[in-house]
Amino acid sequence: MAKILIEGGKPLSGSIKVSGAKNAALPIMAGVILSSEPVRLLNVPALNDVDTMARVLEALGTKVNLARANVYDFDASGQISDEAPYELVKTMRASFFVMGPLLARLKKARVPLPGGCAIGVRPVNIHLKGFEALGAQVSIEGGCAVAVAEKLRGCKILLDFPSVGATENLMMAATLAEGRTVIENAAQEPEIVDLARFLNTIGAKIEGAGNPSIIIDGVERLGGGEYSVMPDRIEAGTFAVLGAMAGGPVRVENCDPDYLLALINKLREMGADVITESNALVVSAQQRLKAVEIKTLPFPGFATDLQAQLMAAMCIASGTSSITETIFENRFMHVSELARMGANINIHDRTAVIHGVESLKGAPVSATDLRAGAAMVLAGLVAQGCTEISQVFHIDRGYEDLVGRIRKLGASIQRIEEPHTEK
Repeated sequence: MAKILIEGGKPLSGSIKVSGAKNAALPIMAGVILSSEPVRLLNVPALNDVDTMARVLEALGTKVNLARANVYDFDASGQISDEAPYELVKTMRASFFVMGPLLARLKKARVPLPGGCAIGVRPVNIHLKGFEALGAQVSIEGGCAVAVAEKLRGCKILLDFPSVGATENLMMAATLAEGRTVIENAAQEPEIVDLARFLNTIGAKIEGAGNPSIIIDGVERLGGGEYSVMPDRIEAGTFAVLGAMAGGPVRVENCDPDYLLALINKLREMGADVITESNALVVSAQQRLKAVEIKTLPFPGFATDLQAQLMAAMCIASGTSSITETIFENRFMHVSELARMGANINIHDRTAVIHGVESLKGAPVSATDLRAGAAMVLAGLVAQGCTEISQVFHIDRGYEDLVGRIRKLGASIQRIEEPHTEK
């Protein structure tokens, strides 16, 4: 049990370094199952979700060792189980990434249907249809997805929707399939490119990642190697929004601005000054931000994972902004929490209309999901008075030492650990 306490309204400036990408690290960790030799991963963020994935891999028979901070060694060369543990998978949706690698390596997999943030229905049927196309027999038994195949054969797979998770899971499954697999209408997110680079590093043959068409030529086995996980573009975007809200300048280091173009364009439209470098960006705002309109879309469109954070900025912008959420149907849970701080927001179906106010007021609020939690931190940093954020375990799923890093910008922010008491 923990809370974050923020005394808002202090000017913030300085440098902040972006950690490794959670959404790249988790599928890459699952991909280790495909390897018959030791693998070392660098720049792995210290997050609860990473810990959970490590425990899933250990339960499946992979040797896992935290060599030093942010560096993991894996060895999946021994006997691997085809059944993922329910108690772990139910807590984190990304655990489902092990199904593709298990099916490719063992020709069978049994994985419980996943859990995760309650931001909407995210069915795995796209994954399962793809496994069937590769030659597996798929069924749902006792709350688990079960896939069995004598042999996986390459084929053309047309995704109903450019699902990031399905693209990654099917890409991993196809690495050891016989022949060529072509995934059409594939998601184009940078994390998919990172996964493909990792898989190619250990011997896969993948071309086109980052484009709507990905080509995978199956190989007989994958070896070992060393790979560094990409920086987290969502974390970088969160810090960029903070720079615009708190005046800055905030220098966001260890990031690729090319992966944040949709956000950068909107911040500039709001009146923020954004300077881009090869691996950093500097964000500041000398005057009150202006209202904008956004619609969340798959990459390279505006990321749904940055929607809540930008909404926090819109709350104190001049004029009326709007956000249309097209990816997840239940991703406005932070609206009621922002309203507790004085925000003026109305929801019409999948569109939130935000009427900017002069300032937000500190209040007790909850982190209703990962990105909503980040939005509450941003709002608290610019609000008048004290903000107390509960349910911060959501924030821990995606931000490594968020409080410690933001404090270095001059923020009055602290984390309070409270003992758990039985009722």
